[in-house]
Amino acid sequence: MIRGPLLALLVAAGAAECQRKAPEELQRPEPPAPVPQATAPAQAAAPTTATLSVPSLSARCVLRTPTEPPAPVPPGPAPGCPPDPERAPARPEVVRVVFPDVSGVAVEAELVRSEHDTMRGLMYRTSMGEERGMLFDLRVRDDHKFWMHNTCIPLDLIYADEDGLIVGIVESAPTLDDSSRGVGCPSRWVLEVNAGWARRHGVKAGQQLTLPAG
Repeated sequence: MIRGPLLALLVAAGAAECQRKAPEELQRPEPPAPVPQATAPAQAAAPTTATLSVPSLSARCVLRTPTEPPAPVPPGPAPGCPPDPERAPARPEVVRVVFPDVSGVAVEAELVRSEHDTMRGLMYRTSMGEERGMLFDLRVRDDHKFWMHNTCIPLDLIYADEDGLIVGIVESAPTLDDSSRGVGCPSRWVLEVNAGWARRHGVKAGQQLTLPAG
């Protein structure tokens, strides 16, 4: 559904959710970057906050959420949504992502880390539950960019730093769109949810989300 540019370089460097362009059958980051992910639904991992070396909060780049919402986009599924070439792809394991700053709002997210799953993302899906999503572990802090190539449902993209700080949100990314989208701030994680989800639940840049252990 959305991809980030640096993923190809990262995987080549030894790494294996702002943007990159990939082959027609793939979906995620752009020229400079593919990344790894998991497969098949499994038991949800207990959410914990990562404790990695990142700059102090005051020194962090955060793209603040605007007061006014973006223009609405057509709901999915998009007319002309292409068929899934994999027919019956395995689903990644599911983890619970919690937003403690907004009364424990949470989503059950498919956790992806492999290059294949990162490139594919939510491509070809025609629907997704309100409290569902996909969490991309891009492995490195960077100004990741995603696109909506072959993505048939509109999405919000929540970019988070290594410790779970939300550094920016791309709201209501339209379907089947190859424009690169990012927030201009370093992040490691990207959580994709249905378009409008973040605003409906009061989730904003500068808040925290929990991250899966490991």
